[in-house]
Amino acid sequence: MLVFIIRRTIQMIPVLLGVTLVVFLIMQMVPGDPAVLLAGEGATEEKIQEVRHQLGLDKPLAIQYFNYVKDVVQGDFGDSIRTNRPVINEIMTRLPITIELAFASIVVTIVLGLIAGVVSATKQYSVSDITLMIVALLGVSLPNFWLGLMLILYFSVKLHIFPVAGWGTFMHVVLPALTLGTAGAAIVARMTRSTMLDVVRQDYIRTARAKGVKERVIVYKHALKNAMIPVVTVVGLQFGALLGGTVLTESVFAINGLGRLIVDAIRMRDLPLVQGSVLVVSIIFVLVNLGVDILYRLLNKRIELN
Repeated sequence: MLVFIIRRTIQMIPVLLGVTLVVFLIMQMVPGDPAVLLAGEGATEEKIQEVRHQLGLDKPLAIQYFNYVKDVVQGDFGDSIRTNRPVINEIMTRLPITIELAFASIVVTIVLGLIAGVVSATKQYSVSDITLMIVALLGVSLPNFWLGLMLILYFSVKLHIFPVAGWGTFMHVVLPALTLGTAGAAIVARMTRSTMLDVVRQDYIRTARAKGVKERVIVYKHALKNAMIPVVTVVGLQFGALLGGTVLTESVFAINGLGRLIVDAIRMRDLPLVQGSVLVVSIIFVLVNLGVDILYRLLNKRIELN
């Protein structure tokens, strides 16, 4: 296990370098000059060139990228062009909010998805199965921003149960978590149903039933555990996607998370902040995938970690 973790950590390096390079090149193609934005409207050409020199934007792209990577290796993500504050401080101000939202959403995804998937699998072709799968299809199809607006309209504006927007209390978390977790729950439900149906047809399940083992024990102790590996993969990917894909939900609920920070940084062509934010999200995503691989081994001892 230790050798596997070390090997995967080393493999992270080229992946993260690739991420920084792609983001760097994409930001170069975004219209607008950060020096002009920073110098202000009506600034002279001399002032703009001075700002470009201060930011190091007058150097060749290869030199800019090399200097950035060298600073990151030393733990320096640079300073935000927009606020002139250290990038890492800007990120750490917003990241905990996005992580809280992602965790709450993934709890919704797991709980609703597993319950719906197990019920559908154990009652195949029943009214419950058909109803849950239709709901799951709707959950995948509905846009997050529309669902968020509908939840606000009904539970906040009409019923006054939850706050319309903001962050800070448990009541602020519920609607955004439901908005983000619904689509993931639908995917997990469909995956759980499919894998559970495959597992319950295995010989050892028939043997357990022949021995008189209670159906609840068969479903939750034997079938569900062995059906969890594909589900764990989906949940891991969903969690990684949530970290970087919460921008619409954060905008709908006026949450100052990492998603909105990245969008604002792109709009201002704040290259150090965009690169730092994407790099942090990428690191977390890779670590989540590593955790998923380790969890595979815990669920099934026969799986070899390579």
